[in-house]
Amino acid sequence: MRKAIVFMMTTLDGFFAGPNGEIDWHVVDDEFNEFANDQLGSVDALLFGRATYQGMESYWPTPVATTNDPIIADKMNNFSKIVFSRTLEKAEWHNTRLVKENIAEEVAKLKQQAGKDLIIFGSSNLAASFINLGLIDELRIMVNPVVLGNGKPLFEGIHDKLHLKLIKTKTFHSGNILLYYQPDRKEL
Repeated sequence: MRKAIVFMMTTLDGFFAGPNGEIDWHVVDDEFNEFANDQLGSVDALLFGRATYQGMESYWPTPVATTNDPIIADKMNNFSKIVFSRTLEKAEWHNTRLVKENIAEEVAKLKQQAGKDLIIFGSSNLAASFINLGLIDELRIMVNPVVLGNGKPLFEGIHDKLHLKLIKTKTFHSGNILLYYQPDRKEL
């Protein structure tokens, strides 16, 4: 069975984006890019909310992305992508399907299909919705050595306490720390 994974970058003070949605604080270097490529090798479907989808769609198919990061761009552009949105009218990025309703049923079907894992990049609202519905199997939270003081909180919209079990950590030379968690369902 495929896992549904959330990957989120966060600041030390718990923000996934600045007050205006900015992510210029992400600490990205060659080691991060190697990790990102490896992580993409373990999945074959990307799950997005509307805002993250529109941001990714506006960057990855461009000549700048394919020149600056051809390996990641190739994967981002060719992987199966599913965007969950009630307001988006169409999704035209290559290999993208739009889902407007029945999120839990759709994700359950996806998890039963053959293939590699599914991953949510960013999309904090979507991640919170999936967590609230009990659809997430693993959370990968990369803490960046940055304090913003203000911004958009990680996982805003979680309704109930979620106990997590730390399963692995990875420290990067940049100071980023990646925390791998599984929901501890026996605590629920």
